[in-house]
Amino acid sequence: MDKLETRSDLDFYATEAVRNGCSRALLDRFIHQALHLTQGSAATNFEVTVPDGSEVLKELARDSYRLDFLGLDEHHAEHELEEAIVANMVRFLTELGVGFAFVGRQYPVLIGGEEYRIDLLFYHLKLHRYFVFELKTKDVRPEHVGKLNFYVSVVDQMVRDKERDDPTIGFLIGTRHNRAAVQLALDASNNPLAVTNYSTLSPADRQLVPSEEDLSRVVQEAIDAVGHPSRIAARR
Repeated sequence: MDKLETRSDLDFYATEAVRNGCSRALLDRFIHQALHLTQGSAATNFEVTVPDGSEVLKELARDSYRLDFLGLDEHHAEHELEEAIVANMVRFLTELGVGFAFVGRQYPVLIGGEEYRIDLLFYHLKLHRYFVFELKTKDVRPEHVGKLNFYVSVVDQMVRDKERDDPTIGFLIGTRHNRAAVQLALDASNNPLAVTNYSTLSPADRQLVPSEEDLSRVVQEAIDAVGHPSRIAARR
């Protein structure tokens, strides 16, 4: 806690510790991950689809999730991501937050004689809701939101106990997404959904990777230099 610089940050983590019964190790992990900056920052449609519980649900939707503990390299397939999550389920549940319980991987549902499989299915013990997780190892596209919406409807109709459970929530996690395009897809959905990112790099490694802004700046400098050969000579 002595690493925190402002009173608001200190209050945030103190509240998290009391509300979720965090151990010192878990609280240190949250601070190291800068949870106060990522919590509730994902693109969602919760304010419209679940107005009464939108604030609580938005707190669960971080952007981005830290999955460096999975030990995956940069080029991994979706099935490898799923396998790594299942193999490290305790750590993954910690990353998701307090209250999540694992139901199944590639969870099968039969519709009209055809089988569909959900990447990961969880149940939140405090909120009494199922959570559908769809994973993408590439950019999230608006059409992926439509697929997630379908799976959420399936769980709502075929898995959820309507007398006990509140409506199902859908999380789509990918490497990155066009927030404006994804938000339009979310706004068109009638189910509560969230789209967020994940990273398999540690904070130290992430600092070594150039950001999109850095790459754009370098490209622009190269374009400018081509238009002004004297600049290239001057740099030499």
